[in-house]
Amino acid sequence: MLRTRLITAVALLALIGAAAAWGGTALLALFALLVAAAMYEWMRLAGCSLVLSAGVAAVYGALLVGTSALDVRASDGVNAAASLAACTLWCGLGAAVGCAERGRLTVGRGASMILALALLTAGWMALDSLLQKGLQWLVSVLAVVWIADIAAYFTGRALGRHKLAPRVSPGKTWEGVYGALAFVTVTALVVYGRWPHARLWSNHLLAEVAWPFALAALWCLVALSIVGDLFESLLKRQAQVKDSGRLLPGHGGVLDRIDATLPTLPAAVLIDWWTR
Repeated sequence: MLRTRLITAVALLALIGAAAAWGGTALLALFALLVAAAMYEWMRLAGCSLVLSAGVAAVYGALLVGTSALDVRASDGVNAAASLAACTLWCGLGAAVGCAERGRLTVGRGASMILALALLTAGWMALDSLLQKGLQWLVSVLAVVWIADIAAYFTGRALGRHKLAPRVSPGKTWEGVYGALAFVTVTALVVYGRWPHARLWSNHLLAEVAWPFALAALWCLVALSIVGDLFESLLKRQAQVKDSGRLLPGHGGVLDRIDATLPTLPAAVLIDWWTR
């Protein structure tokens, strides 16, 4: 399984690299197709039919590709407002996951569809905003999520004893959370110490904000990434499926891979706005 996951990850990174080499429009078109695939998977998790899910995803993907091709994008102020709304909603969903853990909440079809449209769109707007500062800048934000995810997985497997949300996601542990926070913190500090002038999101944060606040902002990103992961686990548990799809061998669906990034991208945009 791990070998399959690695092969798929390398192939996906190579595809993204090729699109980036082709040009910014090609890269955004690829991202748009991935977000459209995530929309299809979310619709299916919500209980929508195959035809409806495919139709919504096709229209949504076409709109994203069209806006990218025509270079239509929101202003910085609108992006910041959308990101603030998305982060507020994600915090609410974190509380919803807590209620679901106690068996007092389910997400209805209509609510799930509205959340899909709102949160995928906010994530897309944030991704586009971060990408305008360069692919390296965007990747440095995504790296926070990737490092947290990898650290949580291996720390949880090695040391995990206390379940984080056993009814929603039995595999996650508090030890994994602490491992994610520790590894993200150490990585950010080491990178800043060794390459302080590298154009990276975490370097900018540590350079512009007092370190206690900068580290708190990093930890907020890690916490939001966990909320995104848990909320998708809740949707899958309600739909009684293991993965959101089968598009990515070893990983499941696209939504399985971007669930943790959906809350963190708007948060990164907000923090960028804060440190301007």
